[in-house]
Amino acid sequence: MSTQEVADQLVALCREGKYEEAYGLYAQDAVSVEMPGFPNEVTEGLDNILKGYADWASNIAEAHGGSVGDPIVVANHFAVPMSTDVTFKDGRRVNMEEISLYQVENGKITKASFHYDPSAFMG
Repeated sequence: MSTQEVADQLVALCREGKYEEAYGLYAQDAVSVEMPGFPNEVTEGLDNILKGYADWASNIAEAHGGSVGDPIVVANHFAVPMSTDVTFKDGRRVNMEEISLYQVENGKITKASFHYDPSAFMG
């Protein structure tokens, strides 16, 4: 798949809420990078990325909304603006926007990095 095809498929799956299927676009040795100082700042390997997603999802009590924008593709990278509004089981409500940057090699996502304002998690 081309970078554009991977981007389009990822966006389509995320918009449908099919996040676990979206991880099928990742390479087995993919790397996921969160903002500095956050849990799982660097996660290596698809199995570990999937575990991190499962941990995140298991802490959500209620989803209030979110969005997935259109991808911007440049060479073997693409960026997607996203937002999420959730209440965690501990009662904290987080409403945040982020830009997700992906690197594609051989038709698979090899690196994903997520950029957001960490203060969205405070309070």
